[in-house]
Amino acid sequence: MGHPDLPRWLRYTQRGPYRTGYLYGSPTMKDVGRQLIEVTAYNRHTYETVRQRVIFTIVPAPDTQMPYQAEFFVKNRDVEEVLPADAQKQFQQALDIMLEQKDWSIINITSALDRGGRVPLPIEGRKEGVYIKVGSRRPFSDCLLETKSFDNQFRCSLDQQPVIPCYDSFSPQFRVDWCNITLADLSSLSITERVPVWGDGVLEDGSEYNPPTDSPEKAFLSDYLLTILLPLLVALLLCLLLAYIMYCRREGVVQMVHHNTIHSNTEELRHMASSRDVPRPLSTLPMFNVRTGERISPLQGRQDSAHVPLILAPAVSVPRLPGSGPPSGFEN
Repeated sequence: MGHPDLPRWLRYTQRGPYRTGYLYGSPTMKDVGRQLIEVTAYNRHTYETVRQRVIFTIVPAPDTQMPYQAEFFVKNRDVEEVLPADAQKQFQQALDIMLEQKDWSIINITSALDRGGRVPLPIEGRKEGVYIKVGSRRPFSDCLLETKSFDNQFRCSLDQQPVIPCYDSFSPQFRVDWCNITLADLSSLSITERVPVWGDGVLEDGSEYNPPTDSPEKAFLSDYLLTILLPLLVALLLCLLLAYIMYCRREGVVQMVHHNTIHSNTEELRHMASSRDVPRPLSTLPMFNVRTGERISPLQGRQDSAHVPLILAPAVSVPRLPGSGPPSGFEN
């Protein structure tokens, strides 16, 4: 109440508008006191609004000293499926059977999505998973310590389940990922130095993130050679190959001459189009002499071939008799 969001230790989840909503979280010693939450609900059909105030009174736990903490990842449950008291009681009973001691208690429940997990595919039976942290004043049992052995860690690296005597203690209600178990021994730390292994991801009030300044120096010469010089070298080789094909081979020379011829003809046509007063080029005349450049009209010197004899006979002189005219069919 009086703030735009929930307190940093409190979370809210609700799968659907007709399902139960949960306010859950694990306060620390800094949150001891009175917390007032104002819940506002409205009806989407009638727009009726209802408000209710929830008061949380946070007091220090009488047995806060739990130096031995273990966190399990349950793969087949969502966070709202573990929040009810019945589900927590079932997990507590399975934990007592596995560890053979009854002084372990649940101290924190976190959704896998808050740890960077992904939303599962919409397939039946797929769950997002939940982290359950338990604490005790007694040391870890041999079963828990066996999960961190060298053989089991090697099997986990091969995506195989570790071999431990308490493997089936939680089945079939809870499917525990035995390769994703965190053990924290805080017995050697003082009370002021005991901090949670996993935080809520929210910075404290008035604090800021200070990144480390003593980061190791890194040489970027290899990265520069790979990202800058290598592409330039490949481009230079391609240019040299193209120049060799275009200028050093006969096919390239012929193509260049052909290209220059087309370019010169195009320039000539553009010049003709810009000035219509220039004489027509020789190639557009009806007839022309390639060697002398003489222009001859195709109509000049045309005769009727029907009146031209095929063989021109030479003229013959015939003597005339006195008093006689010229012979028939002959002319002088």
